[in-house]
Amino acid sequence: MLHYRSYISDNSLPWVTLVHGIGGSSSIWFRQIKEFRKHFNVLVIDLRGHGQSPRGIWKKGDTFKEVSIEVIDVLDHLSIRQTHFVGISLGTIVSQTIAKHYPSYVSSLVLCGAILQFDIRTKSLLGFGRATKQFIPYMWLYKLFAWIIMPNRSHKESRLTFVESAKKMCQKEFIKWFSLTKVLNPYLDRLQIETNGLPTMFIMGEEDYMFRSPVEELARRDASLGLITIKNAGHVCNIDQPQTYNEQTITYIHSIERSKKSIQTV
Repeated sequence: MLHYRSYISDNSLPWVTLVHGIGGSSSIWFRQIKEFRKHFNVLVIDLRGHGQSPRGIWKKGDTFKEVSIEVIDVLDHLSIRQTHFVGISLGTIVSQTIAKHYPSYVSSLVLCGAILQFDIRTKSLLGFGRATKQFIPYMWLYKLFAWIIMPNRSHKESRLTFVESAKKMCQKEFIKWFSLTKVLNPYLDRLQIETNGLPTMFIMGEEDYMFRSPVEELARRDASLGLITIKNAGHVCNIDQPQTYNEQTITYIHSIERSKKSIQTV
């Protein structure tokens, strides 16, 4: 089973599950947990090959669905029947995959630094990574990607946090995760359609140059989707601007809970 930590403040409170991105771990949420615990029961998970979770459990043909099943196994183990999913970067794809295959577990989606589409720059970067991943040390690639995705001086803490977390991975694990990006574009297109209808809020950094535009375009087309843009923040806005991020996320989840209660009383 995946490594996890659960923080139960009150059994009557809703659950919030935090899902990190590739190379990260549950430690990237250190500026959220204390504040979130004042309002919710909180679950943080290390995805396979990350943090303290098992390595080497990949099977041929594994996809984001198999990754999502492991998260569901933790929820079942803890008897959590429904939770708000808060994901960051590739963690947003894991969260949306859960919403697609196991919608009954999902109260809402809060997608931070969401990846909806790869543009030419991103495709070129990933293509270079796939071509060199077998013989270039994965930390060289990871540091390069971190600098490209989080280039500003104000993103330094985010870069360092993810790079330090990624050091706990190994080359084989990084390659397995990186290989999932090969078929992401068509998969992401389907996810946006198949998870439509679940309450969803995108939270993007104003300086998330690689991934913000597709999210803005989607939000313009679909009025049911929420979008919050945080100033002076990049791809990992929960670290760049934690106070604003926490306030916005907590406010949104509370609004979903109020809506649920109002429907139940009708």
